[in-house]
Amino acid sequence: MDCLIGIKFNDFAIIAADMTNAHSIMVMKTDEDKLYKLSNKLAMAISGEQGDTNQFAEYISKNVQLYKMRNNYELSPQEAAHFTRRILADNLRTRTPYHVNLLLAGYDDQDGPKLYYMDYLASVASVNYAAHGYGGYFSLSIMDRNYLPTLTREQGYDLLKKCVKEVHTRLIVNLPNFKVQIVDKDGVHDLPQITIESLRE
Repeated sequence: MDCLIGIKFNDFAIIAADMTNAHSIMVMKTDEDKLYKLSNKLAMAISGEQGDTNQFAEYISKNVQLYKMRNNYELSPQEAAHFTRRILADNLRTRTPYHVNLLLAGYDDQDGPKLYYMDYLASVASVNYAAHGYGGYFSLSIMDRNYLPTLTREQGYDLLKKCVKEVHTRLIVNLPNFKVQIVDKDGVHDLPQITIESLRE
């Protein structure tokens, strides 16, 4: 029941993930962090089986850091996406595949912001906007209608709030809180969480 949303603009990329941790029919917590900072200008939103998401995100994060220590420079978003896809693809052909879906947002000093859509079958695509989970059924049409690559930070955040508001309104499952991060030339930054209370203001 996870929901991930990502949008790329000319100067930055923004990603959001719900903060609900549910097991069977029970909500265990509503402050789960599903966003991981992989490097200074790289962030990942991940959903799927609870054990897989934690282990996979930590594995990718530590390997990205190891690469930086060994080579004295960081992986670009494109390189990180291909590395992540390779790990997913290799494990898909074993008895222990990772059941995770993810969005990878980063900023490249040459090419600008990047957003990659990846699923548990190790398919990857560079996109302007994407969503995982049931929330995508409602938010993709909103992004289709309102997306412009030239939107400012405030306008991009407002577009994300529109998507979350529609998820709150239409989806039968309760996903009250969304954590939001932005990736730009200055790095990865947290934005105010989108909650039911903040949408009422």
